[in-house]
Amino acid sequence: MTTKDYAALISQLIQEHQADIGAEWIAQLEALIVRGTSSSKEQLRSHCQQFLSAFASATRGGELGNIDHRSWDEVRDLLAEISSSRARSGSTPSETATFVFSLKQPLFTALRQGFGSDAEAVAVSSWTISTLLDKLGLYTIEVFQKTKDQIIVRQQQELLELSTPVVKLWNGILALPLIGTLDSARTQVVMENILQKIVDTGAVIAIIDITGVPTVDTLVAQHLMKTIAAARLMGADCIISGIRPQIAQTIVHLGVNLEDVITKATLADAFLVALERTGTSVVAKA
Repeated sequence: MTTKDYAALISQLIQEHQADIGAEWIAQLEALIVRGTSSSKEQLRSHCQQFLSAFASATRGGELGNIDHRSWDEVRDLLAEISSSRARSGSTPSETATFVFSLKQPLFTALRQGFGSDAEAVAVSSWTISTLLDKLGLYTIEVFQKTKDQIIVRQQQELLELSTPVVKLWNGILALPLIGTLDSARTQVVMENILQKIVDTGAVIAIIDITGVPTVDTLVAQHLMKTIAAARLMGADCIISGIRPQIAQTIVHLGVNLEDVITKATLADAFLVALERTGTSVVAKA
């Protein structure tokens, strides 16, 4: 028999035994769920039924060796949806791939029963199905990993935004406390946040506090100067606070020119300067 003949017979057997294959597959997967809730088991049954129906339909196209063929579009879309949802819910890649790989045993059982004593047909059909499910299983891992990467990138962006808050200290005065390493990506977020806040509040002074920045090198100094230059273009002057002795020595050693930038040792000192620059004074209560 040709490959197409085997594909046709395999498709026919799957469709004839679809109910039995589905029941065995679901039972096998449910046994693997140790702490699964009733809702998760119900979702599992739904996914199994949807996938097996789409799988049986796709085999009618005869392209059992090419999952990129249009006949497998529905199967790939369904697997992509399942893999993405599992990635977001905290499942592991192996758990996601097991969803597909565990279908092998029920299908092998159906093929053995269908082809009976025809050893060659059993061997060829089993190899065909095994290879097909391996490709689909690897596809689920690829989609799973891509979704995980997207989640990580989004979380990193959210962390960057959370780690660069712009605080309004007084009318016309903003503060940007920096904690941790200042790299190119974070500098971009710092610029965007402080410029947007200047526009929103009409601030004329922005205090950049680097008390929480562990080290200042040439790159960090350049990032600070870029942020200051961008703020000035928006009409706001900057004050750098948190200049510790070792950081002052480093800045001098690097030859960074901060002559036209006001620097202070503490945020409190910088705030007092900012109040004076805006014509505000603090008077102790008698």
